[in-house]
Amino acid sequence: MTEHRPVNITGLALKIPPALIFILWIAMMATLRYIFPGLNYELFLTPYVVGLFFILGIFLVLAGFFSFRKAKTTINPRKPEKTTAIVTSGIFRLSRNPMYLGFLMWVIAWAFMQANLVTFVFLPLFVFYMNRYQIIPEEKILLSQFGDIYYRYLNKVGRWL
Repeated sequence: MTEHRPVNITGLALKIPPALIFILWIAMMATLRYIFPGLNYELFLTPYVVGLFFILGIFLVLAGFFSFRKAKTTINPRKPEKTTAIVTSGIFRLSRNPMYLGFLMWVIAWAFMQANLVTFVFLPLFVFYMNRYQIIPEEKILLSQFGDIYYRYLNKVGRWL
């Protein structure tokens, strides 16, 4: 392990818990559905698509949660400096952020459930927000804390997939 160097985190970075971001995101999407009713659509497969993304989201969130618990490290996304281990097994072999990917699956499910084209604009915005204000600051802290071990993991496993 390399020497721990302090990382300067400013602005919105790590301030709002990802679960709250998820709730705010779906609230904004629901609101826009009513503001732009002319962009509503009907798709007979919607219940199946919603169910698929919802179940996938549950799997990803729970797999990430239980992997952190098994490794006895923090699941607090606002305090990555309290991380005691880099989890690279299980679902973390496929994604460095399976719980955030699970939230994205739920946002996708919600977009389909709203059946309004404008809600799909929020999908890339969710990814942008999470990258900018949650994931990249976490990565900086973990790289400072775990050095080469985390650097190798960054280069081996994708941020989302």
